[in-house]
Amino acid sequence: MKPKDLILRCYANKHKDQWQIFCIDLCLSAQAGTLDEARNKLRNMIGEYVYDALVGEDRKYADQLLTRKAPFKQIATYHYYRLMHNIGILEDGLHVLFKDPLPLIPKDYVHE
Repeated sequence: MKPKDLILRCYANKHKDQWQIFCIDLCLSAQAGTLDEARNKLRNMIGEYVYDALVGEDRKYADQLLTRKAPFKQIATYHYYRLMHNIGILEDGLHVLFKDPLPLIPKDYVHE
């Protein structure tokens, strides 16, 4: 595993009065009224997802679950936003890029 594989690429955009947030490396998404709420929802979702894949009932499918990518449209949107941010076009506060580390110790995991 490469160090970059431990970083999850995510983006968010505001649509009407809701923030939509996507993790393109695990094909997960959430939405909420504020960006912070959406990020917290996504982080909790990622923690539960990783837990289920590594130690939960879906452990036998871990390889498939932890390498599941988002649809092409979401991946392309992430890279479009990244390009636009890099050249200074999408600085409107309605399109946000961020990276979060993959949880190395799954949420609520208790070592026995």
